[in-house]
Amino acid sequence: MSTSKSPKAVLTVAFQIGAMVLPLYAHKFSPKKFTQPQLFACLVFKEFMLLDYRKLAQTLQDTPEFCRAVELTTVPHFTTFEKAAKRLLRLKLAKRLLGATVRQARRLGVVGSRVRLAALDGTGFESRHASSYYVRRRAKGSETVQKTTYARFPKAGIVCDTDSHLILAIIAAQGPGPDIVHFRSALDQARANIRIAAIAADAGYDSEATHEYCRAECGVRSLIPPRIGRPSAKPPRGYWRRQMYVHLKQSRYGQRWQVETIHPHYDQRYTFSRGGGPRYNRRFGVTGAGSLEPAA
Repeated sequence: MSTSKSPKAVLTVAFQIGAMVLPLYAHKFSPKKFTQPQLFACLVFKEFMLLDYRKLAQTLQDTPEFCRAVELTTVPHFTTFEKAAKRLLRLKLAKRLLGATVRQARRLGVVGSRVRLAALDGTGFESRHASSYYVRRRAKGSETVQKTTYARFPKAGIVCDTDSHLILAIIAAQGPGPDIVHFRSALDQARANIRIAAIAADAGYDSEATHEYCRAECGVRSLIPPRIGRPSAKPPRGYWRRQMYVHLKQSRYGQRWQVETIHPHYDQRYTFSRGGGPRYNRRFGVTGAGSLEPAA
């Protein structure tokens, strides 16, 4: 996928997407100094440039050209951006913004009217700035034994287009836990945004019920290796799982790894929601990070 490296282009497209979904003002009695689409575009710019809120405000003050791209006459205070992030990136609104991003990508020709192959994978995120690897290495040189940093962590099920790497759906959850529980909701959300011909997922989503839901109810070809259960030389039970056992190597399942390339990039965009906090805040952050993916 050829993605834009231009901050101005990202700002412009994010402003257009925000205008498609967001009302101009959060309240009829708001000061009306700046609109919600403008604030959303600035938040996208923040994640694109990997800035904090103070640097975002200062960067906009130093570059009037970026302000003109989103029709900003005055630069908001950095606390305004922080409050806007909590308001604009809530779960339902973030899903609408992600859907608008997919529609904008279709208009710009990034994806067609139908995705030939989508890929689904679940991934977990660090809930603190100090990673679990850092904590384990640090504990090796001390008398205390500390092997884990947390018992729960935010996770997400991500559906993307294997050709363009465009994120089509995000399901926020709390780990640890099996991936298969979010399969149906992830597929339904992706299908609500765009037509899908086939979907590939790893063995964590393997079940006969998964194949039947995809093929019989959704009309989507499912490609999942039949590896759940005790290892055996016999073919697996279930019609579709046996079909996967015989024909999966001849399919396009080999392209499932494309979704793995999304995770490092997506993890960087999740920085604004780190630092612990209530479970629902972290879940909103997981979904909100995906809505900050402008189709530029």
